[in-house]
Amino acid sequence: MKVKTLVDRFEKFAPKNIAEKNDPVGLQIGSLDADIHKVMVTLDVRPEVVEEAIEKDVDFIFAHHPVMFRPAKNLDLSDPQNAMYAKIIANHITVYAAHTNLDSANGGLNDWLAETLGLEETTGLVPGVVEQVYLLTVQTPKVYSEAIRMSLEDAGGKLQLPDQDGYTFQWDGTTRLTTASNSALPQTSSSQNDTRIEFEVPASNLTAVMLALKDVFPGDNPIYRLVKLEDSRLQYYMGRIGNLPNSMTILEFANKCKQDFNVAGLRVVAANLDQKIRRVAILGGDGGKFFHLAQQQGADVYVTGDVYYHTGHDMLAAGLPVVDPGHHIEQIVKPKLTQLFTEWATQADWPIKVIASEINTDPFTFI
Repeated sequence: MKVKTLVDRFEKFAPKNIAEKNDPVGLQIGSLDADIHKVMVTLDVRPEVVEEAIEKDVDFIFAHHPVMFRPAKNLDLSDPQNAMYAKIIANHITVYAAHTNLDSANGGLNDWLAETLGLEETTGLVPGVVEQVYLLTVQTPKVYSEAIRMSLEDAGGKLQLPDQDGYTFQWDGTTRLTTASNSALPQTSSSQNDTRIEFEVPASNLTAVMLALKDVFPGDNPIYRLVKLEDSRLQYYMGRIGNLPNSMTILEFANKCKQDFNVAGLRVVAANLDQKIRRVAILGGDGGKFFHLAQQQGADVYVTGDVYYHTGHDMLAAGLPVVDPGHHIEQIVKPKLTQLFTEWATQADWPIKVIASEINTDPFTFI
């Protein structure tokens, strides 16, 4: 199996184009055409993680944090970072990173963090990339509808459910679409044995979906209609905001964060630890600069990492309590991505094994 197979599937889940500007996501070291047999998921790529990969015969490291945040100025191997790059290459290991695209992906890192705290009725916190959405309607003999449905969903189309059958409905010579009525599907080839299947397709997946349609459709000319949904955009967000099932004090909530995220210690910015809170905003990583936005959206408390000293003063002055459990709570990517990749491998019969790194890459020790 090639690296590209897993990467293509992942980028339908968390497209690179939704990453923050100048975030160096994607292939870091190696080749998308490399053969892989064992994948290891890690939060950080550090020398000890590379040693672990070598010991475990890993040929693909999938990281959250890019290994090359800053370009190398030289390849002097006396520099530990350069020596690590050399060891990765010498051992034919490919490295890929999914950073802020995974942060913003629906069902991605910030959703995992919100779920860990048990937040309910969650919505996005920090608006990010807005992506155009298209509606693809395919007309096909019913016998082929299941194969087309599966293929287009695998390529990144989101199935629409037009009737009780679940994914098809009888073609009756009319269209249920109200937009772009001048581009109706041709009726000359329709019959009572034809069905239509509809998909919403984000722009980032459109090429893959159209190629999949061409490959799976019987004959050389698929019958379809593609409509740009002018009033439909896919809005991605970093961070989430939602409600706890019950209110609690800031002190109680801080202890909950400590337990839920399994951290040895955390920092709290609050004037009154007995203040009651329920509405929680959370953003994994360094999210201190977004505290005003969290407050504007009605957060009673904000959870984020790497809060700076003077930003803490500003938070106190603004009256927004903040819990800082550190950056390393993002290690949740290890079990979550390992599970996700294993599910994909089982579904697609990929000949790979997926493991999570066992190395703790948190640079801080609480005493």
